[in-house]
Amino acid sequence: MAVIELKHSEVIREARGLHRAGVDAACSARQREGIRLLRRGMALLDSIHPVAAEHHNDWLATRIRLTCTIAALSSETAGEVAAGMAGLDEVRLLLESVSDALLRAELGGQLDHNYALLLMAAGRNQESLAYFDSSIGQKNVVLASAEDPASLLGPYLGTLATRGLANTRLGDVRKARDDLTRSIDLAERYELKAQAADVMRPLGSLELRVGNVPAALRIFNKGERIYRALDMKVPPLLRLAQAQALLTAGLAEEAGGHLDEVLPAMLAQRSISRDLADVELYRASAALMTDDLELARTYAASARRRTLRWGCQTCVANATIVGLRADVRDALRTNEIPPTLTARALRAANGMPMPRLSDQAALARMLAVRVELRKGKRKRATELLDRIPRPGRLTSVDYRMLRRLCLAELAVAEGNKTRALAEIRAGLTELDRVRDRMGGLELVSGTALHGRELADLAVKIVLERADAARLFGWTERTRAQSYRYEPVAATDPDLAERVGEVRGLDQAIHQAQHDGHPTAALRAKHAERLREAHRLGWHTGRWGKPRPIARLAEVAEELGERALVSFASSGDDLVAVVVAGGRCELVRLGSAARAAESARMLNVDLDALAPDQLPPLLVQSVLGSARKQAERLDTQLIRPLEELLGDRGLVVVPTGPLYAVPWGVLPALRSRPIVVAPSATAWLWAERSATPDSRKIVLVRGPGLVGTRGELDKLTMHYRDAHTLTGPDATVTSVLQALDGANLAHIAAHGAHEPENALFSRLELADGALFAHEMAGLAQPPSQVVFAACELALNRIRPGDEVLGFASALLASGSRTVIAPLSRVGDEAAAAAMDDYHRGLAEGAGPATALADTVAVDPFRRPFVCLGAG
Repeated sequence: MAVIELKHSEVIREARGLHRAGVDAACSARQREGIRLLRRGMALLDSIHPVAAEHHNDWLATRIRLTCTIAALSSETAGEVAAGMAGLDEVRLLLESVSDALLRAELGGQLDHNYALLLMAAGRNQESLAYFDSSIGQKNVVLASAEDPASLLGPYLGTLATRGLANTRLGDVRKARDDLTRSIDLAERYELKAQAADVMRPLGSLELRVGNVPAALRIFNKGERIYRALDMKVPPLLRLAQAQALLTAGLAEEAGGHLDEVLPAMLAQRSISRDLADVELYRASAALMTDDLELARTYAASARRRTLRWGCQTCVANATIVGLRADVRDALRTNEIPPTLTARALRAANGMPMPRLSDQAALARMLAVRVELRKGKRKRATELLDRIPRPGRLTSVDYRMLRRLCLAELAVAEGNKTRALAEIRAGLTELDRVRDRMGGLELVSGTALHGRELADLAVKIVLERADAARLFGWTERTRAQSYRYEPVAATDPDLAERVGEVRGLDQAIHQAQHDGHPTAALRAKHAERLREAHRLGWHTGRWGKPRPIARLAEVAEELGERALVSFASSGDDLVAVVVAGGRCELVRLGSAARAAESARMLNVDLDALAPDQLPPLLVQSVLGSARKQAERLDTQLIRPLEELLGDRGLVVVPTGPLYAVPWGVLPALRSRPIVVAPSATAWLWAERSATPDSRKIVLVRGPGLVGTRGELDKLTMHYRDAHTLTGPDATVTSVLQALDGANLAHIAAHGAHEPENALFSRLELADGALFAHEMAGLAQPPSQVVFAACELALNRIRPGDEVLGFASALLASGSRTVIAPLSRVGDEAAAAAMDDYHRGLAEGAGPATALADTVAVDPFRRPFVCLGAG
C-alpha cells in the first residue's frame, strides 16, 4: 500500500511539473508544444485513477489546473471555443468536491479566468467581464490569506491585465487603462519586473487604439528595455506590437526591421499559424509601403496559405488584397498587364463572404477597374465601378481614396479632365476630413499611396495646360497639408476622453468585423460617444481648424521684394513656378531624375566632408566633387530663373529629393537670404504669425554628444540668462516644459528624422525619445529652434511631403523658424557656425540673413538651411 501511495504522489508531482512546463511553453508562443505537455499530464493522472483519499485533493487540483489551461489554449490554436467551455463547465462540477476553501478559491479564480478568456474568443467580451470580476474576487481571498502575497501575485496580475484587454475590445478606454496601469503599478511595487513588462504590451496597444502612437511606442520600448535588462528574450508578440505602431505612424522601414527579427524566432519555435500569419501579413504591408513588391507578394502569399489553414476569412481576404495591390502596382508602373490579372481580382472579390467582407471585395474590384482602364476597356471598367458601393460612415479612408482615384482615372480615359479634377478635389477633401478627425495618424499604407496618386494625377493634368497660376493652386492644394492646421495646445480632459473612446471604438468595431463577431452593440456605443464628443466641440484630436490654402495674390503681396520658387514634377518632368514682382511664370527645368541624382551626390559629398580632421588630399578630392554637383544643380535649377529672380531674397518650396539641397551651397545663391518652406501656404502663415514677446532662451544638450560642451559655453556669452539643460537634467518632461513659450531654443542632441512621417522624428534625451508629435501639445511652441548636432542631418531623403523630419513637425506645431543642417556637420564646423549665427542674431539680423552670412563663410562645411519664416 505504501508503494502505491508513493507512486501516486510521484505521478501527481510529475503532472504538476508538466503543467508548469506547458504554461511556460505557451507563454513563449509555443502553444502546440504546451498542449502536448498538458495532455501528457492528463494522461498521467488518468493512469492512477482512482487515487487514495489522502491524495484526492492534490489529484483533483492538478486535474482542474490542467483542464483549465488546455481549454484556454485549445481555443487559441484550433478555435474549439464551444468544446473548451463545455470542458470548463464540467470542471466547475468537480470544483464543488474540493474541501479546502482556500484551494477552492484558488482553483475557482483560475477557472473563471479561463472561462472569461473563452468568452472573449467567442466575441462575448461584455459577458467575460463578470467572470473576470469573479476571478479577481476569488484571487483577492487567496492573496489576503497568504504569508507572502508576492509569490501568488502573478495570476492576479494576469487576470487584471486580461480584463483590461476585454475593456479595450469594448472601447471602454478609461476602465481598460485603469486595469492595465494598476497591474503594472502592483508588479513594479513587488519588483515583478518581467510581469510588468508583459502588461506593457496590452497597455501600449490600448494607446495605439486611441491614436496616441508616441505613448504606445514609448511603452513598448520600456517593456523591451526591461526584458533586455533581465537578460530575457524580447517576446515576438511585443515585436509585432511595436511593428503595428510603427506602421500606424507610416514608418514602414522600421516596422519591417522589427518584423524581420520576429519571423526567424517564430519559425524556429514553430509558433502557431495565427501569430505567424499576422507577422507575415504585417511584413507584407510594410514591404508594400516601401515599394518592395516582390517581398510583399512573397509574404502575402505565405500569410494567405497559413490563414486558409486556420480558417480566418478576414485574414485570407486581407492577405489577398495586399498581394493584388503589389501585382496591380507593378503592372501599372511597367505597363505590362498580365492577361489574367483582372480575372484574379474579380475571382477574389466574388469569393469573399458578404456582407462581412464587402469592403475587401470592393477593394479587389477597384483594383480590377484600374487594370481595365489601363488596358483601354472603359466600358468594362465603368460596369465594375458602378457595382462599388458608396462609402459609409465607418468605411476606411483607403477605400474612399481608391474609389476617387478610379473615378478620376475613368474621367481622364473619357477625355473629361474637368470632371477628373473635380473627383480629385473631392477625394483630397475627404482626406482632409480624416486629417481633421485623426491628426493624420491613419494616413498609412494604401491611404498615403492613394493620396499621392491623386495629387500626381492632378499635377499631370494641369501641367499639360502649361498654366502657371493654376499649377500653383493645385500644388498648394496637394502638398504638405499638415501645415495648414492651426495647432491646438491643451485639450479639455472630458473631450480628450471622449475622443479616445471614439477612436478605441472605431478599432473595436474593425476588430469585431475581422473576427466575425457581432458589432451592433459597439456601433451603438460608438454613435453615443461620437454625439457626446460633438457636443463638447470636437473637430480634431490633435490639430485645430484648417487654414485656407494660400491664394497666389496674397502670396505675391506678402513677398514684397522677395521671390518664391515652387518646384513640382510629373513623371520625369521638373518645373518651377516663380512668383516675383507680381508675376507668376512657369519654367521647365528638364529631368527630375537628373536633379535628384545631383542632389543625392551633393549630399553624399557633404557627408564625407563633415569630419573635422580629414587629410588635406581627401578634402581636396571630395570638395572638388561637391563643387561639381553644386554647379550642376545651379545650372539646372537656378540659372534658368535668373532673369525672374534678380538679386531678390528667396522663398523655396522644394519637391521630393530637392528637400536635400542646401541652397546656400549653390554658386548663384551664395550670401542670399533663403527660406525653405514645405508649401507657400505654410510659409505665408509662418510669416504672418506673431513673434512672441517672450525673451526666454533655452539651450539643450542631449546625452552621448562629443564636442558640444564648449559650443553651449560659447552661446551663454550671447545669452547670459539662458535656461540650460544638459546631462541627466535634459529629460523629455523638463525639455518640453522649458521649450513651452521660448523665443529661441538651441538643441544639440542625437536624433532621427522620419521622412515618411515627420511627427515621429525624435530627439534622444536623458530618459528616452522626445517625439516631434509631442511638440503639438505645447501651449506655445518655441518661436525659433536651432538644431546643431550632426546626427540630426537629413541624409535619408525620400520623395514625399513630410521630408523635413523634426523640423517640419515643429513648423506644423506653430514654430515660426527652424535652423537645421541638411547633411552631416563636423563638431568644430558646427560650433563655429553656431557662434557666427547667434552673433548675427544678437546684432539684430533676421534668421535668413544671419544664416546666409554664416553659410557663406564656408558653405560646403556649413550646409544649414532656414526653414519656415526668415
